[in-house]
Amino acid sequence: MDPMVAVRGLCKAFGAIRAVDDITFEVRRGEVLGFLGPNGAGKSTTMKMITGFLTPSAGSATICGHDVAAEPVKAKARIGYLPEGAPAYPDMTPAGFLRFIADIRGVPAADRARRIDFAVGRTQLGGVLHQPIETLSKGFKRRVGLAQAILHDPEVLILDEPTDGLDPNQKHEVRGLIAELAREKATIISTHILEEVDAVCSRALIIAQGRVVADGTPRELEARSRWHNAVSMVLPRANAAALREALGRAAGVAAIEEDAVDARLARVTAFPQGGASLVAELGAIGRDPAFAVAEIRVERGRLDEIFRSVTARSNAPRAAA
Repeated sequence: MDPMVAVRGLCKAFGAIRAVDDITFEVRRGEVLGFLGPNGAGKSTTMKMITGFLTPSAGSATICGHDVAAEPVKAKARIGYLPEGAPAYPDMTPAGFLRFIADIRGVPAADRARRIDFAVGRTQLGGVLHQPIETLSKGFKRRVGLAQAILHDPEVLILDEPTDGLDPNQKHEVRGLIAELAREKATIISTHILEEVDAVCSRALIIAQGRVVADGTPRELEARSRWHNAVSMVLPRANAAALREALGRAAGVAAIEEDAVDARLARVTAFPQGGASLVAELGAIGRDPAFAVAEIRVERGRLDEIFRSVTARSNAPRAAA
């Protein structure tokens, strides 16, 4: 299957600063790509180049086979874009704004009311449809932005911080909507919320200093964490030292750490060498009644640790070539 989004060697320099440096990736139908990176990493700049809002210094972006620079109208017609900050005309109402978007997007007149109703219903804007956008909360402004992005039923969704400003219930609803829409689309989500990657993304790409530093499924990235296959046990603090000693004698244990759960309980964690599974051997130790272990847990891995480790290099701006 051909990629619906193909980015090749994308670069962007602002004077002496290289904001994006040779980024290459693809997104296929049904994929939700989480685009991650610290502030200033180049996420929004990359998305603006993919959507044609910025001209790259080098490289290319192709949407459904159409080069964004050579065929901008055909490429942009296939994109639903939620920019950073969800800009809109503040004196318009959501109803007026969505009618305006339907018009400039060329939504057929016979289909316009149905598409607007769909976008309004999925983003729960019914209660504020006739209120000026400038009077809306940040969360409702974000939902207006999301509604215009999905209004014309695009093949590609590019969403910059789609749940920014939403409360937990609204975030859950928007993530559900993204997951539903993504079945037939290629979706790119820029986010700094790691739980969002776990909730809706089939793949994560991490950039730092404008370069790709990690790319894989959430499970693949978690498997690179030192916490992958670590075994944690909760037990009375009085027994923790003896358990640490017993776990330390087991083959394949690289390190052991202890932290307090509360005044009475401690958590002892054994980290494996090379991410190997030690649950059978360590579980047998933990089941010894002498330790009175109340809980045994095998860690899947921690995406936040991988994020920190691959982006921990200096954040100093890169010089332009």
